[in-house]
Amino acid sequence: MKGKLKIVAWALFAVAVIAVLFLARKNQNEAIVKNPNISISVVDENAFLTETELLVRLKRLNLFYPNQQMKNLNTTAIEENIRKMHEVEEVNVFKQLGGNWGIKLKVRQPYARIFNQFGESFYVDSKGATMNPSPNFTARILVFTGNIKDKSDTLLVSDIEANPKLKNERNLDEIFHIAKVIHENAFLTAQISQVHRDRWGDFILIPRVGAQRIVLGPAPSERDITEKLKKLVVFYTNGLPYVGWNKYKTINLKYRNQVVCTYLRDTL
Repeated sequence: MKGKLKIVAWALFAVAVIAVLFLARKNQNEAIVKNPNISISVVDENAFLTETELLVRLKRLNLFYPNQQMKNLNTTAIEENIRKMHEVEEVNVFKQLGGNWGIKLKVRQPYARIFNQFGESFYVDSKGATMNPSPNFTARILVFTGNIKDKSDTLLVSDIEANPKLKNERNLDEIFHIAKVIHENAFLTAQISQVHRDRWGDFILIPRVGAQRIVLGPAPSERDITEKLKKLVVFYTNGLPYVGWNKYKTINLKYRNQVVCTYLRDTL
């Protein structure tokens, strides 16, 4: 008899637990969705996407709206749409208890802003991918101008490097490697503000201080760029401070193991 009572008691307990879980689930589904807990990871100061702008876009897509019940919150669709945003590198959208939910994302890090020969502008990021400018923010980073045919598209630098035809037609791989080498050197980042590609395919560095133009030449590889810019750092630290920042018209880094300079006329 006691055994039967124990079985009945456990059965009633199980029913009660299921009922409580059902009611909790029902209340959870009918709860009004609150603003999400948003965490945006930003490298440096380049906050291309803010919490306010993100919510505006989700509301515009009708994925998040007033008086929305939790059962109608499609976190999968929200995550997929956020992942399509060109500023976003990684994203995770998840539900929490009590009508709460969260968005955790990482914003892409731009290395350079490009102004191509068609008058268009876009960024290349730390992964070698292009991204469109933000209407809310302008990154203070290295600028590339001049004879550049590349446009903002879905191609990565790695795609270009793996395809000889694209490598001959595009400059994005050269631009990315120049930007990467300069970005990773604090001294060069402080010195160089712009890079111009001329009609002959030479990249010309334009410094923040001084009237000279620095001829980098073509940029076939990251190793080539690194070797050339090492020469520039040595020349900047051991040469220019003694002769003056405005003494030279050009500083040419194209030749192996050499830095060839031409003087300004008024300094002769």
